[in-house]
Amino acid sequence: MSDRKTELVAPSAALSVEEVHSVRHWNAHLFSFTISRPASFRFRSGEFVMIGLPGDGRPLLRAYSIASPAYADELEFLSIKVPDGPLTSRLQLIQPGDHIFLGRKPTGTLVADALLPGSRLFLLSTGTGLAPFLSVARDPDIYDRFGQILLAHSVRHVSDLAFRDALESQLADDPLVQDQALVQFSYLPSVTREPFHTSGRIPALIENGRLFEGLTGPRKLDPELDRVMLCGSMAMIRELAAELERLGFSEGSNAKPGHFVIERAFVG
Repeated sequence: MSDRKTELVAPSAALSVEEVHSVRHWNAHLFSFTISRPASFRFRSGEFVMIGLPGDGRPLLRAYSIASPAYADELEFLSIKVPDGPLTSRLQLIQPGDHIFLGRKPTGTLVADALLPGSRLFLLSTGTGLAPFLSVARDPDIYDRFGQILLAHSVRHVSDLAFRDALESQLADDPLVQDQALVQFSYLPSVTREPFHTSGRIPALIENGRLFEGLTGPRKLDPELDRVMLCGSMAMIRELAAELERLGFSEGSNAKPGHFVIERAFVG
């Protein structure tokens, strides 16, 4: 990339120019990266923000969930690689020292404030839908709100399980939540197209009870006890949202908390 700070100028006050600090390519289709964080940038765990690069005449921007915890000095993002994607075809080439645009106003509904109080929190994700839950799971407040937090991540291939080591260790290296996570946090990875110890889509893991192994409480989703966040493929979100509503769960928002939340900005 050639978008050095001397060459990249924010076209409006709504954007800042930030430096890329690190890039990690998980496989041929998936990468994550960290960028500098403005001192004035504040967000709630689970929110998203616009990021991008210069385009023809105006910036090329897309919404990305913030994967880093709200207390981190850097901002981290997780992205797929789309060979002919207007933004990702270029974004996947970034290197430390390059610069990108960052929106100044994070927002979103995958936040604890949009949920009613409960006992168990299920973070159900596919693919890069993992990103906001990496932030939520490292938020100290979430462990005060819920006694048990389970993060399920369903992907096609084992190499798609980004951040697997950190999650399997129950966030053992996290300076703020490691003690609480050791007792309260569970991680369930599932792979659908390769041999793995857990296989199947998330609806199947709910139906066969695998989702609830190791948790205390009922081996089913209960609106009296459970709260759910969904992020990932539109097919998964629509299927599970319909099932949750059938079970008596209500969708929450920032204005009216409920039993489950999705990110409407990504679903459409």
